[in-house]
Amino acid sequence: MSIRMALAAGIVAACGVPAAASAQVITHRDVGVRMGLTIALAALDQCEQDGNSVSVAVVDRAGRLRVFLQSDKANPHNIELARRKAYTARTFGRTSADWAKRTAELPEISAQRQLDDVIALRGGIPIKIGNETIGGVGVSGANSEGDEKCAIAGLAKVADQLK
Repeated sequence: MSIRMALAAGIVAACGVPAAASAQVITHRDVGVRMGLTIALAALDQCEQDGNSVSVAVVDRAGRLRVFLQSDKANPHNIELARRKAYTARTFGRTSADWAKRTAELPEISAQRQLDDVIALRGGIPIKIGNETIGGVGVSGANSEGDEKCAIAGLAKVADQLK
């Protein structure tokens, strides 16, 4: 048995696997459900105030849907569009409008448009603390300018928490 243990230790050392002493717990900031609700409600309120029935999605740092709200008269397809706008903003750490423009102008990254769940439409805004992207908010149902305006209004509601 000791030969097997020595052999295993040698293989681990040869492969460059870090020793247990350098193992660490990873901590990170993320979008909690209450922050997501605050963002989504503020975005929904802004859009309804502007006369638009929309869907609002908030995703966390892993791109998972945390909160979803829909106006009473929103169209059914807005559900998926809002989620994909939020996911796109989270994934690329920039607005979905900026990402759409970049992928249209730069042929070397245009293939990113083939990825699942991304969408080249305005209305997705990343949720950031400094340069760290911790989530995204997406709005669908107004015009593209209105979607983005509402998403920005949602983020403004939690701006003090994102410093």
